Amino acid sequence: MRKILSRSSPWRSLLSLSHSQSRPLQTLAYEEIPNPNPNPSSTALVLHGLLGSGRNWRSFSKNLSSRISGGDDWRMVLVDLRNHGRSASVEGLDPPHDMKSAARDLARLVEAEGWDWPDVVVGHSMGGKVALEFAASLARGEYGESAVLPKQLWILDSVPGEVNPKDSDGEVKKVLCTLQSLPPSLPSRKWVVDHMIELGFSKPLSEWIGSNLKKEGEHVTWSFNLQGAIEMFNSYCSTSYWSFLEQPPKGLEIAIVQAENSDRWHPPVLQKIESLLKKGGGAEGKVSLHVLPNSGHWVHMDNPKGLLDIMAPRFYSKA
Repeated sequence: MRKILSRSSPWRSLLSLSHSQSRPLQTLAYEEIPNPNPNPSSTALVLHGLLGSGRNWRSFSKNLSSRISGGDDWRMVLVDLRNHGRSASVEGLDPPHDMKSAARDLARLVEAEGWDWPDVVVGHSMGGKVALEFAASLARGEYGESAVLPKQLWILDSVPGEVNPKDSDGEVKKVLCTLQSLPPSLPSRKWVVDHMIELGFSKPLSEWIGSNLKKEGEHVTWSFNLQGAIEMFNSYCSTSYWSFLEQPPKGLEIAIVQAENSDRWHPPVLQKIESLLKKGGGAEGKVSLHVLPNSGHWVHMDNPKGLLDIMAPRFYSKA
């Protein structure tokens, strides 16, 4: 038995029964890109990165939907991962807060909504590893016999292997440590932005951090669950999907987008990807690499047109 909340709001959490039938389980919050077609035949899930939310990808996803072949046939779903955005207030998304749990949340969302299994999953940064875990878990049969693998993953500036924060400038770690040092209730968004800038963070990054605040009485507080997000970041850093990329399931394409100016792509990583590209063929799926010029890690903001030019003509089509 399933209770479905009003569809008048683009954001909602649905209730579905867990496999044990013991108690209701709330699912992730999400937003659908408006579509004139009431019954799209294909579904794409779009996953944000650490400390972000689905709304970060709203403009880009709208433009992508308008450019891909048969755009009206696509249900484009912007997901708030556990501990992030509106999903941060959803009860029942219990620890461990890792890539496996985050991927299982997606499976439960698909089942709760009654959608067909997604044809495409797009994931940026941490969301890229959640997408890889989702596909790997499907391939292992962890979501049941009726579950179907996606046809395509888009992994946007997300290194598939283990990540050592010391290999980059350590900015993410610095941000997390700074946020941990702040009280849970803060004077104002402006105070947070000014404080971050005073600590040496760039203005764009500080303003983006400030955009993740919500009003609570006379103060503001984070729209994410900071401790849960930190646990997810640790899982992101320690998890590797190289073995999955070496033998991707038949029929699955894993399209990796490397931002040209990103500091995440060290020579050993690129060498591993190059070896996967040379391997090619065989009975397995395939891996492709696409370099996004003039872009740092924030691909959808640094060069959205270039990212659209890469993705739109290569986006999976049933035709």
